[in-house]
Amino acid sequence: MSRHRERVKGEPHHQHVRCPPGFASLRRMWPQGAIFVALPHLGPILVWLLVPRRMSGWCDSLRKLPWCPPHKVLLLVWTAIYSVMGYASYLVWKDLGGGFGRPLALPLGLYAVQLAISWTALILFFAAHAPGLALLPLLLLYGLVVSTALTWHPINKLAALLLLPYLAWLTVTASIAYRLWRDSLCPEQQPQPMGDKSD
Repeated sequence: MSRHRERVKGEPHHQHVRCPPGFASLRRMWPQGAIFVALPHLGPILVWLLVPRRMSGWCDSLRKLPWCPPHKVLLLVWTAIYSVMGYASYLVWKDLGGGFGRPLALPLGLYAVQLAISWTALILFFAAHAPGLALLPLLLLYGLVVSTALTWHPINKLAALLLLPYLAWLTVTASIAYRLWRDSLCPEQQPQPMGDKSD
């Protein structure tokens, strides 16, 4: 009875609504996490600005490869890969305490280097239309991404695992670049009609 009287006499009792764990983690992620996720997309945006209309015409040659997706699908997959990679970098940054301390130099330094090289590969492939030159940074990325994953693993295992799709997609992109470069060096010779042969 005493508890009931105290509620009647006192102020109205307000119940605190607890947010779901997932929603609470999203609130903690904003805005730092959004910045980390958005940062890698500077490269695709730059490519899109450099190649406003020429991309679709040049990428018609990709249709010669039956296993190659359209260029729009390529850009969409790169966008998804960059989003996952940006979120992984946020996990590493958060687990190391945030800020810009010395412990962040190596793990995020490797990430920044491979991100810049990845942008270079995109520009060479889509903007400069030079798949042969794009092969060099793509092959270099293998070592950098593996080194980044090994560095991230003791810090955050999930962040290291999130780089595995990136390695798989690098294999696909490098295969496309190699095939286009090889075809440009050794174009298929069309058979000549019989009437065009000279005596």
